[in-house]
Amino acid sequence: MHCDPAALLADVAAAARDCRHCASTLPLGPRPVFRVSTTATLLIAGQAPGTKVHETGIPWNDPSGERLRRWLAMDAATFYDESRIAILPMGFCYPGRLPNGGDAPPRPECAPLWRNRLLAAMPSIRLTLLVGSYAQVHALGRGPMTNRVRNFQAYLPDRFPLPHPSWRTTAWERRNPWFEAEALPALRAAVTASLLRSTQSPDR
Repeated sequence: MHCDPAALLADVAAAARDCRHCASTLPLGPRPVFRVSTTATLLIAGQAPGTKVHETGIPWNDPSGERLRRWLAMDAATFYDESRIAILPMGFCYPGRLPNGGDAPPRPECAPLWRNRLLAAMPSIRLTLLVGSYAQVHALGRGPMTNRVRNFQAYLPDRFPLPHPSWRTTAWERRNPWFEAEALPALRAAVTASLLRSTQSPDR
């Protein structure tokens, strides 16, 4: 007897949204924010929600998301089309702030609890954007973020490492002009190809 993939994904997603595993450690309480679909062909793997995303429940609904969409040359309607694009951060809930400033790391319990179960129910994913060091370490192991982004061709066609698009990245971009000149055109081409395949049969 074969399980309906959409029903399976809906069950796992509902359980993840009801998760209270880290409730006692989350400063604003649990509010898992992610988007999944059995038909999505592009996966955006980021860090964890910030305060604005926690408040609205909309992933990447902040200045970092605006910068990421500029990198992708993508409008909001396409970005939030759940049938084509899944958004699965390393931590689903806002983790709080570090004592010296900046967001705390994603809760380490989150990815082991939910990530593989959700990914297993999304067989159409063709390209994963590894946005920021936490997503890259999870997928690729430890290593310098800049080197990975510079060598993006080594990870294609199924993965594309990116820096986190926070305001801090502005100075990084100035120091690394190859990112705009070389990486962004390749990123946009890879994303376009992955989304075009959402209307085609998987070539397994």
